[in-house]
Amino acid sequence: MRLCICAVGRLRAGPERVLVDGYLQRFNRIARPLGLGPLTGHEVEDRKGGGMAAEADLLARAVPAGAAVAVLDERGQMLSSPELAQQIARWRDAGRQDLAFVIGGADGIAPALRDRADLALSFGRQVWPHMLVRVMLAEQIYRSATILSGSPYHRV
Repeated sequence: MRLCICAVGRLRAGPERVLVDGYLQRFNRIARPLGLGPLTGHEVEDRKGGGMAAEADLLARAVPAGAAVAVLDERGQMLSSPELAQQIARWRDAGRQDLAFVIGGADGIAPALRDRADLALSFGRQVWPHMLVRVMLAEQIYRSATILSGSPYHRV
């Protein structure tokens, strides 16, 4: 199952870019035997200032057809790392070819896109900068692969 992080905004050179790229590389090194990967990133930018609706349209076009969709939303479910790993495994085992994690812009994700998602995932009730959410999500996806592989990276 291919995975993609679809996000509004461009990660520029800097610590967030280094961290995201590092977790994508780490995931891609261990995921293939698990039936996962590659993990890629797809960035969209609303250059016309159309707001949440325009961002949602760009994000929806970035999501592969037929993909399972998990949106990052403060109102979503708070899953433990093992629970996220098991959800990814369920989608994989159900024959889903693609999984897209969707991160909106500063105003969040338009309700129409959020409502069609298979999962709304929250990293807590606090609001996080979307660039940091990308780092946290990339790490959690990598952690999910380590959990599924039995690696000691994740310790309970």
